[in-house]
Amino acid sequence: MSSVTDKIAARLPKIVGDRGERPPVVAAVRLHGVITPTPTPMARNSISLQNLESALTRAFDHERLVAVALLINSPGGAPTQSALVAERIRELADKKKVPVLAFCEDLAASGGYWLACAGDEIYAHGTSMVGSIGVVSAGFGLNGLLEKYGVDRRVYTAGVNKVRLDPFQAEKPEDVEWLKSLHSQLHGQFIDWVRERRGAKLTATDDELFTGEVWTGVRAAELGLVDGVGTLRGVVSKRFPDAEIAIAEPKKNLFAKLGLAGATTRSGDFVLDGLAALEERARWSRFGL
Repeated sequence: MSSVTDKIAARLPKIVGDRGERPPVVAAVRLHGVITPTPTPMARNSISLQNLESALTRAFDHERLVAVALLINSPGGAPTQSALVAERIRELADKKKVPVLAFCEDLAASGGYWLACAGDEIYAHGTSMVGSIGVVSAGFGLNGLLEKYGVDRRVYTAGVNKVRLDPFQAEKPEDVEWLKSLHSQLHGQFIDWVRERRGAKLTATDDELFTGEVWTGVRAAELGLVDGVGTLRGVVSKRFPDAEIAIAEPKKNLFAKLGLAGATTRSGDFVLDGLAALEERARWSRFGL
């Protein structure tokens, strides 16, 4: 009869061997929501470098990593945050030497498509909405509301352009022209990014691709905006058949977990927060979502 020690020793090689055969991992990061550095209290999800940094770091630090997947569902938002997140993804991908696969879900529009271009390959569902390579800004003119209730707004500045497009003042034509010029510059940077990342894969002319139009995933594949029609599990099962998928979630503070991310909002900001929430809702509703 063998001793207990012999039995344990006999099992050790198997245990070590099992650890060596653990499957590779494709780490997936969800990029869901409007892209903004200042989410509203009512926002379920938002995208910014600050709230994604922890998830991205964990995803790229996985010890058995073979690829990182980006699960994108966004109507766009702030161009700077779009660029910062995309640049961080490329920085980590180059450092870790792993491919990045982007998957467009319901919507990868405007800044959402900017994020998708951080991927080495982009896939979309046939029914996804992809594109909107353009720039938009919107707001509300509240000067009439102030006049109706007899409210006199007083603003004092040093610098004639300090309060351009103030929603509580009447719109000025010269301010609109300034904004259009700014849009044109940002649009050019967006186009340069798409060209840099997609290059010869693009099959249509600039006049067709960069008008702000949105296409289904099937049409986006024909235009070269995505590499093919597919889903996370479908593509991973073919590319990395032995891999397991691990979701890397961003860390949330207690207020966010309880749905109270804006609990410290001042009472005087409620009107602006409400308008911002309407604008956020409008970003999705433009695409029927």
